[in-house]
Amino acid sequence: MKWLIFILVCIQLSEGLHKVPLYRCKSIREILKERGELKQFLETHKRDPALKYRHLFPGYQTEAADEPLLNNIDNFYYGPITIGTPAQSFEVLFDTGSSNLWIASIYCDSPTCRNHNRYNPQQSSTFSTNKQTFEIFYGSGSLTGFFGYDTVNVAGISIPNQEFGLSVTEPGTAFYYSKFDGILGLSYPALSAGGATPVFDGMMNDHLVSQPIFSVYLGSVPNSPNGGEVTFGGIDSSKYTGQIVWVSVLQELYWLIPMQGVLLNGQSTFCSQGCQAMVDTGTSYLTAPSQELTELLQYIGATENEYGEFVVNCNDVANMPSLTFIINGAELTIPASAYIRTSYDYCFAALEATYLSAPTDDGPFWILGDVFLREFYSIYDRGNNRMGFAKAV
Repeated sequence: MKWLIFILVCIQLSEGLHKVPLYRCKSIREILKERGELKQFLETHKRDPALKYRHLFPGYQTEAADEPLLNNIDNFYYGPITIGTPAQSFEVLFDTGSSNLWIASIYCDSPTCRNHNRYNPQQSSTFSTNKQTFEIFYGSGSLTGFFGYDTVNVAGISIPNQEFGLSVTEPGTAFYYSKFDGILGLSYPALSAGGATPVFDGMMNDHLVSQPIFSVYLGSVPNSPNGGEVTFGGIDSSKYTGQIVWVSVLQELYWLIPMQGVLLNGQSTFCSQGCQAMVDTGTSYLTAPSQELTELLQYIGATENEYGEFVVNCNDVANMPSLTFIINGAELTIPASAYIRTSYDYCFAALEATYLSAPTDDGPFWILGDVFLREFYSIYDRGNNRMGFAKAV
């Protein structure tokens, strides 16, 4: 900050010595040039003066921020964030199927909470709360708590006064064995419990990202510290190949998209009259309508074991059918090896059923979870309310 000191000295001399006219003060450029520091200063502080207006130009490209994810045995992907001043560190599941950020807190004393890092608002000088309560239900697990506000840092992006939930009860064992301390929802604000502002909306509202886009890459190497990546404010072209397939979302609530069909080994089999699919990083498996899943399991010769797993012969996987999802006219295909998993000495299908109809009509409803998303890089474009898919590398 040497240049600031130079300015203050110059002003003080001008005001204190009446015979010294203001125009005799040297500019910052002149001082740096005399010291031989001008070239280095200009190279170090290259900038675009229009950056302060970047929120007016959604297409403006600046460096995006990457959040590394750890792949936990292909079941879920989580990454680090910090909350508070000084910062308290947590691991969170990045979930496109919900909208709230919540963290286990010191006010939750259940075995589940004690098994995780817990946020302590008493240790943060920037915490505040209005004590508004909330309750959230997931496909498995639920919690209650109250909302607070604090500085949240995600992927190096610091969001002041970000709203988040502090858990007070986490009943059952749904979250007990999880490696994450909370969930960071990436869906639309309309889905947020209690009307809380989602983290990505906080980034956009404070103009902390150059584009209203985030992208997700889920790696296929279990237990890898470089298991995936969420890119806030842009697209990481190194994580995919080929062209991006774009499709509009059906409602500003979930990342819900239309599909024109699901092919089995290239043959039209399911969703022949059209259906809908939720794109959900928080769902580990590929979820199909119950009747269609029954047909698929019969086709691949799967049988249900005592644990509810759909077991198949490991020797048959190479001959099992691929699944092709037709999205905006494009065919996105995953091989059998993507939806068949190996556990010790047996193989099972990473498929599960849903008994719900599509959210916006009575048609079939699929959930494109991590089984699908490991094969395709996904892009979430809030500015245009659309999604993009490209073959992951």
